[in-house]
Amino acid sequence: MKIVLFANTDWFLYNFKLSLAKALRARGDEVLLLSPPGDYGPRLRELGFRWEPLPVSRSGVNPLAELAVIRRIARLYREEQPDLVHHFTIKCVIYGSFAARQAGIAGIVNSVTGLGFALLADTLKARLIRPVVLGLYRLALRGTEVIFQNRDNRDTLAGYGVLAKSGVQVIAGDGIDTAHFEPAPCVARQTTVLMMARLLHSKGIADFVAAAQRVRQVRPDVRFLLAGAPDPGNPESVTEAELTSWRASNAVEFLGQRSDVLALNQSASIVVLASTQGEGIPRALLEGAACGVPMVATDVPGCRDVVVDDETGYLVPPAEGERLAEALLDLLQDEAKRHRMGEAARRHVEANFSDQVVIAQTLAVYARAAGRASA
Repeated sequence: MKIVLFANTDWFLYNFKLSLAKALRARGDEVLLLSPPGDYGPRLRELGFRWEPLPVSRSGVNPLAELAVIRRIARLYREEQPDLVHHFTIKCVIYGSFAARQAGIAGIVNSVTGLGFALLADTLKARLIRPVVLGLYRLALRGTEVIFQNRDNRDTLAGYGVLAKSGVQVIAGDGIDTAHFEPAPCVARQTTVLMMARLLHSKGIADFVAAAQRVRQVRPDVRFLLAGAPDPGNPESVTEAELTSWRASNAVEFLGQRSDVLALNQSASIVVLASTQGEGIPRALLEGAACGVPMVATDVPGCRDVVVDDETGYLVPPAEGERLAEALLDLLQDEAKRHRMGEAARRHVEANFSDQVVIAQTLAVYARAAGRASA
């Protein structure tokens, strides 16, 4: 089969879908990777994949410009005539599905990797655009195979009535290479709490900083690291003024966007995600857990799918920095508990979130989409 994987960044394809692309190529499929241009497209080509840049503005709202994008995608699909297209993230799902229908392609798979600002936020802007997003989802997802990363997201969209004419499957995340993300050799290391996330308010950045300030009053030796950068295209991105204030407190070291993800996770004592609105299946937690590191996360969709409370880490209420600090102190004061929970976290990832598990489930969805297309 000829299969297109279409995402909103080449970074996403490289970091989250490379294993799937390799598996498809290994079984003899022709794979075309599409995304807006970026630094990772050339890396995909160096690995022998065909990657094509396809400009799609994440924040564009001009109707004429956005219709032109859909026509551009449809033209490419007509030229390529893939047997199956797989779209990731909201704009690619909606625009790609419309374009595929225009191009006469029936094998359509859509991954809803998270519900996003429009469906989760409670701001006036979110409430205003929510009916539009739901209407577009209703049209785009009709007659396609839809993959969710957790049941909460599936049930939310189903509750809005947008999945009645879709095939629906829950697959826990994008998969993780557990041979690459593995525990580090036993070496002495400084006690470190790591959070990896885009610098968005919905990721709980302020709560992480508040928890770090509380913990360091008791344990000034503990380092708090936050790896990630602001996202100016997202309405929830933190401001430079907020970053300046947080840096001045000296409670958290802001590392910016980092590529040494494995080394950071292997050196961590605890990994954290303080999301306030929910996730798909958070990669930041999976990477730490695969490295045998216990987790502390908020009890929201996605996080609660990865963290088994009091077994692989702790779940705490969202937007409560004090409760987050209490859970961190409990683990920081008990090395044996951290080790036990870290081992359990690694086993949980191997059994439920590994590349092998996720890819096998994804290929089964592809088979259903191909059957739907030939029906």
